[in-house]
Amino acid sequence: ILCAMIYAGLGMSGFDAVMHALTTCSTGGLGRYDASFAPFAGPLEYAASFFTIVASIPFVRMLQLAHGDPVPIWRDSQIRTYLGIIVALCVLIIAYQALRGTAALSFDLLREVVFNVVTIISGTGFASADVTQWGHLPFVLLVLAGLIGGCTGSTACSIKVFRYQVLFEALRGQLVQMHSPHRVRPLRLQGRRLDAEVVNSVMAFFTLFVLTFGALIVALALSGLHSRTALTAAWTAIANVGPMWGPEVTANGSVAAFPETSKWLMILGMYLGRLELITVLVVLLPRFWRQ
Repeated sequence: ILCAMIYAGLGMSGFDAVMHALTTCSTGGLGRYDASFAPFAGPLEYAASFFTIVASIPFVRMLQLAHGDPVPIWRDSQIRTYLGIIVALCVLIIAYQALRGTAALSFDLLREVVFNVVTIISGTGFASADVTQWGHLPFVLLVLAGLIGGCTGSTACSIKVFRYQVLFEALRGQLVQMHSPHRVRPLRLQGRRLDAEVVNSVMAFFTLFVLTFGALIVALALSGLHSRTALTAAWTAIANVGPMWGPEVTANGSVAAFPETSKWLMILGMYLGRLELITVLVVLLPRFWRQ
């Protein structure tokens, strides 16, 4: 409700404010304009960025904040890491464009970069600019951002920051073990010990995600899509991001020209990605139904 009220106060019509508030807070990104969020360029992008970030952090932290306890939000290393990644991506992309001379430093550039970085890393999928014109490095950074995702316990999609934290902690623990084989060093995250089951689950998810992502790229390429389209189509489907780029994608982002096989493959990818892979595969096992 608050998001819709602010949208309306900043110039959106009542219908647009309600609809975009719903798709912002659900990180769904659905819009009714071919240009996505571009018709609302300006202060509305800052408002959308704020509410998108709020929607992509753990709900439990928001409940604690609503009850007058803001401390857990700052103490949560997942939230700090998530915000740090957003800031780092924005700084790198703005610096890259400024150094190359493709864009002058300005508040308009800051607003455009912040909005598009936030909407991609959270999996919301709104767009207010053609990010392919920013250069190769920003494009690669945005693709990587889409593979990071928001926080666990939120509406955000993709792999999630928490899993990366567990992965890096497990890797660091392995390096320490190799350096000092007799040293006992329990894996910890946010001061809590990580159980072996959690680490194994995260490792299995990462392995399955990478294998599924690669298989989907190959399958889409074999279905007739250009290699760049196949890559971004697999990326947007498995990570549930939204936008994609390639020769077969129209200026308004439509995939109407895609072969039917490609569309079915993307549907499968979105289904697997939204339900986080392992859940779907477990249900498909005959053993699950026998039990």
